[in-house]
Order: sequence, then C-alpha cells, then structure tokens
Amino acid sequence: MPQAQYQSKNLNHLGLVAAMCRELKIAEYIDARITNDSDVRNVTIGQAVVAMIINGLGFTGQTLYMLPEFFEDKPIDRLIGEGIQAEHLNDKVLGRALDSLYDAGVSDLYLNLAVKVVNHLKLPCKALNLDGTSFHVDGVCNSHDNPDDLNCIHICQGYSRDHRPDLNQVVLQLMTENQAGIPVFMAPASGNVNDKTCFQEIIKNHLSCFKAALNSRYLVADAAMYVAETLQLLDEQKQLFISRVPLNIKEAKELVCKAPTVSLVPVEGYEDYYSAEVPSCYGGVQQRWFLFLNKKRGLSERKTLTRKMQKQSLKEARDLEKLSKKAFLCRDDALKAFALWQKQSKLCQSETEPEVIRKPCYSGKGRPSPDSKPDHFEYFVQAECFVSCEKREHGEASLGCFILSTNELDKNSLNASELLSTYKSQQKVEGGFRFLKSPDFLVSSLYLKKAERIEALLMVMTLCLMVYAAIQQRIRQELKKQSRVFPDQKKKPCQNPTARWVFFCFQGLSVLTVNNQEEHVIGLKERQWTIIQILGIFYESMYS
Repeated sequence: MPQAQYQSKNLNHLGLVAAMCRELKIAEYIDARITNDSDVRNVTIGQAVVAMIINGLGFTGQTLYMLPEFFEDKPIDRLIGEGIQAEHLNDKVLGRALDSLYDAGVSDLYLNLAVKVVNHLKLPCKALNLDGTSFHVDGVCNSHDNPDDLNCIHICQGYSRDHRPDLNQVVLQLMTENQAGIPVFMAPASGNVNDKTCFQEIIKNHLSCFKAALNSRYLVADAAMYVAETLQLLDEQKQLFISRVPLNIKEAKELVCKAPTVSLVPVEGYEDYYSAEVPSCYGGVQQRWFLFLNKKRGLSERKTLTRKMQKQSLKEARDLEKLSKKAFLCRDDALKAFALWQKQSKLCQSETEPEVIRKPCYSGKGRPSPDSKPDHFEYFVQAECFVSCEKREHGEASLGCFILSTNELDKNSLNASELLSTYKSQQKVEGGFRFLKSPDFLVSSLYLKKAERIEALLMVMTLCLMVYAAIQQRIRQELKKQSRVFPDQKKKPCQNPTARWVFFCFQGLSVLTVNNQEEHVIGLKERQWTIIQILGIFYESMYS
C-alpha cells in the first residue's frame, strides 16, 4: 500500500480577508471595468488586486516584489482561485495590474466600488469625514520632469505629518463614512499640496457624486476645510458641514479669550464638556458656532502651558543677558536693541526703564594712566525682566476650549451633543491613516518609482482598509444581531472586538492536503467557529 502524502499550508486569518473580498465582489468589479487579456495571463487584474489586499492584511510588512514568497506556504487556490500558483504573482503581473488601475482612474474606480460596499453593508452614512496624510516615497523626485503635468501626481518634498520634511512624499486624501470607517473616496495628490487646496478641489469636483450616491447629511472635516472660499462652495451646493474653526481667525480668537465670561451649559451625554452657541456669518455663510470647554483636557493643557511658558521665558531672559553683554557705539543704538528685544518677547517684560552704562575704551595696552583720555566709549544696556500674572491668566483663558461650526441652522435637527458626537467621528478617518501607516501593514514607505503606480498602490492600500473595516463591522453587527459573544484579550465576553484581535485569534489554522486530493482545515477552535458561523456561507466554505 503506497504511503500517504501530506502537505500543510498556512491559512490563519487570510481566509476571512479572501472571503470578504468575495462577498464584496472586488475581483469581479475590477475585471468588469478593466479589459483583461485573460487568455494570455494566468491571473486577472481583479485577482492580482485581491492578492495584494491579502498580502497587505497579512501584516508581514513585505514589499510587493516578495509576493510569490508570501504565497508559497498559503493555499492560494482556496484564497484567490484555482489554477493560480505563487510564481504567477510576480512583479510583472503586479506592475501591469497597477498600470491598468491607473489607466482606469483610481478615484472614480474606487468611488463606485465603495458606494456598492456601503449599500451592501447597509450603513446609514449620516456623515462623511474628510482628511489627508502623507507617505514617504523612496524614489526620485519627478516634480522637475514635467511640472505642468496635471494628470499625474508629483513626488516631492512638502509638509510632512511624520516630521520628515527631508524625504520625498505623496499625499492621500481620504473620506470615510462615520459609522464603520469604510473609506468611500480616495484621491492621491502631489507631495507639496496642502489640505486647504485639496479639500476645495474635492468639494468642487466630487461632492455632487457623494450626495447622489450616498445621501449623506453632513460633511465633517478639521480646520483645513474652514476657509471662506470652501464654505461658499459648500453653501452653493447646499451641503451641510461640521468643521473645527481655526483659532487664527480674529472672531474665533476673541470668543475663546472671552470664554471665562461666557455662560456655558453642560453638554448632554458628555461629562466635563460645556458649550455655548454663538451666531456667525464668516465667509458670508450663515452658521452656528459652538464654543466647547473640556475641563479635563484643560487640566492637562495647564501642565503643558506651564512647561512652555517656562521654556519661553528662560529663552527670553537668556536673550536679554546676551544683549546686556553686547557693546554699542551710541546710547540710541543700545536703546533700539532693547526695544527690539521687548517687541520680540512674548512673555518677559522689563521691570524698570533700561539703564544704559557708558564704558571708556583705550587704545594702549595695560592699565591707562589717570590723565589719559579714552579713544571712544562703548554703551551697554542693563534691565531686569519678569513675567506678569496677566500673561499667565491670558494663556489659561483658552485652555480646553475649541470651536465647532455648522451651517445646520435648525436647532432641533442638531444640538450641541449631536454636533460633538458627529465631529468626534473624525477619529474614524484618522484611525484609518494610523492603520495604513502601521509598520506591520503593506508598506510604511512606498518603494515604487513610477508616480502612476504609486497612485494605483494608494488605491490598493485604501482597499485593504476597506476590507479590514468591513470585516470588523460585519463581525460586530452579527454578534449583536445573533446575540453571540467573542472573548476579548482578558477572556471576557464582548460584542465589539477589533478585526486585529480576531485576526490574531485565527493564528495556527492550516489546510492539510492528503494525496493532493483531500483537504482538511485543522486547528479550528470554538471561538473561531463562532466568527465563521455568524459571517455566513462565504466564510464557512473558506474554512470547511
């Protein structure tokens, strides 16, 4: 009797990722919109994209050209499709797939898919959250090649959110729905653009598509959206918005400074939050400003204020000490230098009028004789400085304060509590950026050289975030719907586990093949079966 042959391949949580891709029909959607020469290729464009998504959510940090090595010990026929082998997913296949995505238009291609996903998951999409971030690019700056080319992003230096302005970068603008954090829109941009410009372009060119497809009520963004021209664009399109008001606006600065004298009322449902409503017409748009005070945040900011004031006052005192040792040729020059120090000092003030000391200078060596006359005089300015209590009180007045604005004028439709809750959903898109920049993700820095392929890779990265958020949303939704629980890290029952924790719990699952025919998934435990059963048929077939 011939000896049985066994072969084991790692499945782990990748079955959840592949099953979600099938549930959302990502490969079918892409293949339906991009012409495939499938008779020549072993892998379609859609399958190549799914392979990159699985690799990205494998949390190995491997670059794309190592995709064949990543899939060597994976059941690739089960994850992607029959007949596909690891060597088929080489860099040429992936490069052609990225080129095809770019040629199809990554933003529009992604938007249409995201709308289908939001509708499939039956998300209400009450608000959309808009924000941007930057990614390092280990490639050559292309902004000098053709600076007038508007069809392609420019890899160049710019404002870095990661505090690395010395590196070339690209910018990703992202918009998510506010419940599950599903990205509904992505737009790559050149590395030197700012959020204010990008937000205006997105609102001008794409907002009507969002309103028609998703029927969202509010557009939420940070202070970069609060520009007069952008607010006017939103008002023209009758789009309700919620935005943080930047404190460099004169009216906002005055309101925050008056916070101690304003009558604030508690915000329902939020401990330590107080608010006051003020009408505004900034940019010619009728709005409601809400001044919020977070007392707990104010306490932590007071420590930061003390540290900053100490650092600044010591610097200014040292500058005055250096000034007192500097020689001037006349009294007026010494007083002008002191006046300049006083003007530049934000905290320190002179306790008394500055004293100018005149010192004689002699040309000869050694101690001058009593009857010798000096060649010239040098003038030194002396003064004592202090920090007034008014400076401290002025700094403490705005601690824990911020202003939110909305053009929703109906007070019954949006009160202070609902406004704050909706704005806090901005953490969804910020959490998405943290996910994309995680060192365990697909890449923390982009290693492609062609700007076109970088745009396409940013779309693939956003697809990874979409699949991750969709898995998390479905798990939480079904656990509550079916009254089931899943153990958390402390082995306590919960109904809102993160997808990352569920992925970790699926470690150790393998597909055992006997004589190249029979396949068995081994290592399944009760908690894993709970997730598989609640998610449905796609996931049961993946792990059966």
